[in-house]
Amino acid sequence: MYAGFIIINVEIPEIVLDGIFGTHRLFAPMLGGVYTFLISAFEILAVLVIVGCAVFLARRNFIKLKRFISHDLDGWPRSDANYILVTEIVLMLLFLTMNSADLALQAQAADHYQATGRFAVSGLFSPAFEGMNAGTLVAIERGCWWLHILGVLAFLNYLPYSKHLHIMLAFPNARYMPLEPKGKMTNMPEIQREVLYAMQPELAADAPADAAVPKFGAKDVQDLTWKNLLDAYACTECGRCSAACPATQTGKNFLPVLL
Repeated sequence: MYAGFIIINVEIPEIVLDGIFGTHRLFAPMLGGVYTFLISAFEILAVLVIVGCAVFLARRNFIKLKRFISHDLDGWPRSDANYILVTEIVLMLLFLTMNSADLALQAQAADHYQATGRFAVSGLFSPAFEGMNAGTLVAIERGCWWLHILGVLAFLNYLPYSKHLHIMLAFPNARYMPLEPKGKMTNMPEIQREVLYAMQPELAADAPADAAVPKFGAKDVQDLTWKNLLDAYACTECGRCSAACPATQTGKNFLPVLL
């Protein structure tokens, strides 16, 4: 689904340039049969994206996987995922409908709609559009074009406020992931002294009065490292951290996302 969504967006420059210059399928004359092949490949990917999004919607809302029904995903995390999945389905359907109406207009030899050849998926549905008059088909094709590009631009504005910012940050986050073993620990002098004082309290009298109190974990955002913050922005809010957390398994309200 991710690959399909990214690859299909290769066509976005053509859609934008067509809008700026008032052209239609700007790259089709330059690429010829290669253009038909590319759009056909995009359409096949669009179908796969629709199927993938439908499966994810079912997993989140109908199959009720345990980690998806945990309370740490209540509210915005659950809604955010559903909004994006539905939006991607709508964008892919608009893309396929636009191409189907386009092929029907080509079959009617309508002005401005040069022949591009039959596309893999929309070519199967375009016969259902051929009975419509040219004005209706143009309205469908242009309406889908506008809704598609506006949907993409709206998604780009929504992205920084959504968990789907991981689309941009997952790769750099993985690049800077520490490579040392997760369980590796180093001796902390402060902890060693605390243990020593517990075993030999008489030594505590000799401890410097201004000895720094050791600090553990993060109490505020200032206590987080830049990598901690990057981890948060790259989070997909999939619930796996809660599902794997030993504290959560106790049944108490120790949800990692809430902490």
